[in-house]
Amino acid sequence: MALLTRDAILQAQDLPTEQVSVPEWGGEVLVRGLTGADRDDFEQSIAEQKGKNVKMNLRNVRAKLVALTVVDEDGNRLFSDKDAEVLGRKSAVALNRVFEVAQKLSGLTPEDVDELAKN
Repeated sequence: MALLTRDAILQAQDLPTEQVSVPEWGGEVLVRGLTGADRDDFEQSIAEQKGKNVKMNLRNVRAKLVALTVVDEDGNRLFSDKDAEVLGRKSAVALNRVFEVAQKLSGLTPEDVDELAKN
């Protein structure tokens, strides 16, 4: 197998997508895996630092991830970070369905969240 070049890596289309049926919302959404920067932002958004202690704040975590990962056909996010608050008021069943696909596509596991809590 040949070694990759810088250009080959930067041009690789490596963000998986999956259509998710959300009958509660009347259709389907396109979910894309997180970029490295988006994953860092997401992890930072659920960590609260108080002095030397870091505590996990899982409030609205599903809506935050959904806001980061639901995209249009061109790969543009449908929601801003600020929309997470409003999204959090939508059906828990619908949010969780999209959240689980976003987790899978982004390589986020429950163990990752546990690891963040420990660190």
